Amino acid sequence: MGRKIWLHDRLVDESEAKISIFDRAVLYGDGVFEGIRVYSGKIFEFDAHIDRLLASARAIRLALPMDRQGICRATEQTVRANNIVDGYIRLVVTRGAGDLGLNPFLCKQGGLFIIAANIQLYSEELYEKGLKVISATTVRNHPMALPPQVKSLNYLNNILAKIEALDAGASEAIMYNHMGYVAEATGDNVFIVRKGVVYTPPVQSGSLDGITRAVVIRLAREDGIEVVERELVRFDLYACDELFLTGTAAEVIGVVEMDGRPVGAGVPGPVTKRLREKFYAYAHA
Repeated sequence: MGRKIWLHDRLVDESEAKISIFDRAVLYGDGVFEGIRVYSGKIFEFDAHIDRLLASARAIRLALPMDRQGICRATEQTVRANNIVDGYIRLVVTRGAGDLGLNPFLCKQGGLFIIAANIQLYSEELYEKGLKVISATTVRNHPMALPPQVKSLNYLNNILAKIEALDAGASEAIMYNHMGYVAEATGDNVFIVRKGVVYTPPVQSGSLDGITRAVVIRLAREDGIEVVERELVRFDLYACDELFLTGTAAEVIGVVEMDGRPVGAGVPGPVTKRLREKFYAYAHA
């Protein structure tokens, strides 16, 4: 049996899951999405993800094609239909089909599709050995152009930075805002550890308000680890004892090289390992 996709108002076979070439998601990247994990058959931090989806939609004046309860039911049905126990959900809301002009209010009905599948962003070896990352020359979108808290379908800013990383033989790139402060990686939030204290940029520096980020901050504080949200510069990443990234797909993963410089001892550090273990236990609890 093939994969089932939720399309608009029902489940369909993957081969039937098609949207119009006039959908503004295709023409302009006009829409919002969430990437959500499933652990042990349960949708992880489901309410927080739906809250963020609704906030993103409000910010770009996107009318949802169904209410919160309907979206939740559709997501749960898609997970069950694909027998996902440990996997990943891509929940996408588009502005819908319109014409070739920019006016978004000519769209009569928004679109919705949900994919539930398996995912492995990084190999287990990379979790053990750690990532190599670089500084991107691509600057994070200015917050007055597109608020970074909006998880929109327009990911070109991140993709350009990801191309830089891949061209350099690195797994990820750190993006900086227009003032030179650390914003985020191309798909993950950034944390450093220095003298036992964990630091991470505030979302106002240009990062997505990550769901995994919030969980890791909470778990660290519950474990007695001090967490400080403050602006970071490139020097902080060079001089830290540990560097790690968090994200829905990445979970918690250590960084061992930054712009050709070893981070700490050149292996994922003890705080990174501790928080990865705590996150795993929490997610699968």
